[in-house]
Amino acid sequence: MSTISREDLLQQLHWRYATKQFDPTRKISADDWSALEQALLLSASSTGLQPWKFIVVKDPALRLRLQPAARGQTQVVDASHLVVFAAKLDVGEADVDAHLRRTAAVRGMPVEALAAYRGMVVGGIVKGMDTAARNGWSRNQTYIALGNLLTSAALLGIDACPMEGFDHAQFDEILGLKAKGLASTVMATLGYRAATDKYAALPKVRFPLDEVVVNV
Repeated sequence: MSTISREDLLQQLHWRYATKQFDPTRKISADDWSALEQALLLSASSTGLQPWKFIVVKDPALRLRLQPAARGQTQVVDASHLVVFAAKLDVGEADVDAHLRRTAAVRGMPVEALAAYRGMVVGGIVKGMDTAARNGWSRNQTYIALGNLLTSAALLGIDACPMEGFDHAQFDEILGLKAKGLASTVMATLGYRAATDKYAALPKVRFPLDEVVVNV
């Protein structure tokens, strides 16, 4: 199995930054975008429950409607792609059972064999948390997927910007998320940096490794 080299990995992570200006004339190829969608699909989640939807906003007119709710930030309209991460609200036993049926089908096993696992998930998440805690748990999961998307994009040489600076209620209304039992948590714009983006050449600012990574 081939793997990326350590040097290439770190090079791409140093290369990436939160892109402030995108080149609106450059678009991500269909093949590269398909790979990034698969990367989203393969994101990790607690208990594997995947309590999320990834809303890819393609319609330029819809993106123009969203821009004022995102403090007018130009990335929303200039980037090649816009992904809104939405958390599933009030996860319940039906969601757990849907995941178990999918697991049984993919792995070729009877769903009854997953009874102990079901008990753990239902006990820990559905019954072990109140609604606010469950919704907070779902929101947290979307950030795992966001991190995976940012790294995957960097490895493909695609720029990205994670964005929390938007009116979530307005996004939910414009995208019709509430009726679907979803709530926006964060978004990411992806594409290619503009030559005029002054932030592209700035050195990364990180605390020293020995202050951040604590070995015990």
